[in-house]
Amino acid sequence: MRVKTRQTKLIEIVRRREKVSVDDLAVKLGASRETIRRDLTQLSEIGKILKVHGGARIPRALGEGTFKQRQSENVDAKVDIAQLAASLFEPGQTLFVDTGSTTLFFIEAIAAASVEGLTLITNSTENARTYAMAKGTGQTFLLGGEFGAKNSQTVGTMAAAQIRSFRAHHAVLTIGALDARSGAMDYDINQAQIAKAMVEQSEAVTILADSSKLGALASFEVCPLTSIDRLITEKAPPHDIHQDLETAGIEVIFPDEKKN
Repeated sequence: MRVKTRQTKLIEIVRRREKVSVDDLAVKLGASRETIRRDLTQLSEIGKILKVHGGARIPRALGEGTFKQRQSENVDAKVDIAQLAASLFEPGQTLFVDTGSTTLFFIEAIAAASVEGLTLITNSTENARTYAMAKGTGQTFLLGGEFGAKNSQTVGTMAAAQIRSFRAHHAVLTIGALDARSGAMDYDINQAQIAKAMVEQSEAVTILADSSKLGALASFEVCPLTSIDRLITEKAPPHDIHQDLETAGIEVIFPDEKKN
């Protein structure tokens, strides 16, 4: 197993279980304890995990602040969505990716998948850093604008204006809610405006949303269902919501079924 692949899987295991021992990691990853210890040291230095005596756990920072708290919620669902989404994009494509815990998991997954020649355009400093540090990837563009430290992102009219200077094959977005009447929505007006601009400049729109977002309501509209090309979630949506999505022509993708 390649180092990058093993370390990505290691991070996923720690996120799913919150705390895990070196011995368990060695068994699950088919590596020696010495190799696992080296991985833990490297990942701890960049803040992906916290190395503790005999193993690793989620960093304390994941429980502090809105965005970091979301990184530790519904982890299994978000990891499943991210891994599935990472298989759907082709070398040479350009992607807009917005700020969110699910899209950060997606960036980690697509970097580990080593899809060559992708161009990433994002307003998230964490997305940009993660993708740019991955070996063998394409270009990374971080949008400028007003910096929001709470979510490690740029927002506002400057960021939106920069989005309009790009064209992309796909906008890959995480959302706060989705229903038949309003489509994709967000709880934050700044994030909604960034996502809306990305939709306008993209040929196709992919939404990454765990099942808790489906049928929910948020304050600010991003785009109607008819603007969404595919939804990736961790399990089959409820029947009525699934019908609404199919009526709108959305491809619904989840781990047990890779087509609508």
